[in-house]
Amino acid sequence: MCWSATADLWAGLGIGAVGVAALASVRRPGDLPLAALPLLLGAHQLVEAAVWHADGGAGPATLAWAVIALPLLPLWVPLGVLAAARPADRRRLLVPLAAGVTTSGLLAHHLATHPVTAEIRGHTIGYAVGPPLAPLVLTGYLLATVGALLLARDRLLRLLGLVTGAGAVLCAVLWRTAFLSTWCALAAVASVLLLVRIRTGPVTPRRFSQLTRS
Repeated sequence: MCWSATADLWAGLGIGAVGVAALASVRRPGDLPLAALPLLLGAHQLVEAAVWHADGGAGPATLAWAVIALPLLPLWVPLGVLAAARPADRRRLLVPLAAGVTTSGLLAHHLATHPVTAEIRGHTIGYAVGPPLAPLVLTGYLLATVGALLLARDRLLRLLGLVTGAGAVLCAVLWRTAFLSTWCALAAVASVLLLVRIRTGPVTPRRFSQLTRS
């Protein structure tokens, strides 16, 4: 989310361009899901620009925003991290994947059976979703997204997890105070880190030590 329709539009285009660069830099098939993530984040910003122009409400743009944010991302991120990991490192990533599958299923069912509405609140947009078992769903969501990144052996993905976790807290505070929405800035930073990761390849502790010594 950004603080205006114009900001969402330009953020979406910029993040999408990073996604195109990331996909063009892929050298390993397993990196494709992570490389495509900035494209998804960019599309999310463009969808929200349409929500701004529709003045909120319960239209198709609002539903599309909710589908990407709620059931899709907690499934996409752990699957992407798992696909990029070495086979020997994948067992530790099964927990966030299981959390993502469960969380995604619950949220998809909720969106299929309940309406979603959006309300313009100054420089933010409030989305009325009201998922069931909200504290448990939030825990599963964070475990699937931030947790999957933090459990990766790749140091750049771990850095992305730290940045995403800290940035999410800051963005949530600013959004709750209705000051302004800065999720698009977090999405931009995450996308650039993903581009660096795709271009450099996995940075495991052993490779990191070799790089620092050289």
